Amino acid sequence: MAAGKNLASSFFEKHGFVSVDADLLGHRAVEIQKEKILAEFSDEAHKRGIFLTDENGNLNRRALGSLVFSSSELLKRHEAIVFPVIDSLIEQFIESHRDSPVIINATVLYKVNTIKKVNRVIFIDAPWISRLLRARKRDKLKIFHIIQRFKAQKHLFAKYKISNADTVRVWNTGSKKSLEKRLEKYL
Repeated sequence: MAAGKNLASSFFEKHGFVSVDADLLGHRAVEIQKEKILAEFSDEAHKRGIFLTDENGNLNRRALGSLVFSSSELLKRHEAIVFPVIDSLIEQFIESHRDSPVIINATVLYKVNTIKKVNRVIFIDAPWISRLLRARKRDKLKIFHIIQRFKAQKHLFAKYKISNADTVRVWNTGSKKSLEKRLEKYL
């Protein structure tokens, strides 16, 4: 979270790649699975005083996030509902772009079956404090919620290292230009 995946993805797009943002697909998957999500989490949300829908019946993703990121067990239940749909949407994207090199912009790609088809993982990383400040500015979340998400995403690099893909870590510690310079060798 907030390490620079979007910046890296846009760099590759400028060099002829097509990119799919798994976060956006995740939003779509949540909408597709809205009824299942509400059935699964409404009781737990009610106990905690969390409203999963707004007055119009739309799913409140921020409220859902505060619930599911509060416990690894709740997160696993949520992922079991949403990740198969995300995986399917990624597969559809890849299939519809067969003639182009594809970038999958994703934090937890290792949790979906598509990882088995990936040739290389470019793991964008940044110092914890930089990520915290970026996430706070970008997402306007409370620091507590950002830290919950960081905890849920601990040890990600190690999880990618054990996948079948060639995995490299690229540090985003400076300017946009310095990140682009580090990414050039992977074109």
